[in-house]
Amino acid sequence: MASGRPAHRLIEVDDLRTAAQRRYGVGMDGNTVSVERVIKAPPDTIFALLADAGKHASFDGSDSVNHATQSSVPLSKGSTFGMAMRGRKETLFIPYRTNNTVIEYEPDRRIAWQTYGMGGLVGGRIWRYELSPAEGGTLVRETWDVSEDKQKPLITRGSVPQQTADGMRATLDRIATLLEG
Repeated sequence: MASGRPAHRLIEVDDLRTAAQRRYGVGMDGNTVSVERVIKAPPDTIFALLADAGKHASFDGSDSVNHATQSSVPLSKGSTFGMAMRGRKETLFIPYRTNNTVIEYEPDRRIAWQTYGMGGLVGGRIWRYELSPAEGGTLVRETWDVSEDKQKPLITRGSVPQQTADGMRATLDRIATLLEG
């Protein structure tokens, strides 16, 4: 961390991409992209932020989450929650809503939700956060898992995987800013 910036690691999980794909972000052959960094906060504090859907817009690094359908939405396994999303280039700048279901929940260790839109016609991607104690804080890994996504052939090509990784890095930075003081 000589430059003063946090150390991020892009983890290529389940990914056999070519050197050109890795360098230029032109696609992914696997199902997941993960980014991780150490945040100087205990796991329970980080988990409390992640496990309240009403707070997701405060740390979303992609700038696509507008707000949750409720101001505070405490989550647990099987919980469902809605999100109002900002329109982006990929959606022709049309705002949209998502429906999400928590599919993994281990307090202070792991939380994941699966996202669908348009009444279940699109989506299926999974957003997962894994927390583990580390020297100086908590190692937080965010994973974008498209193994069950209905648009997998479209979103694993072009710049989408790299944009997603960039957004996840920004998310972890925002979580750190919120919690490290």
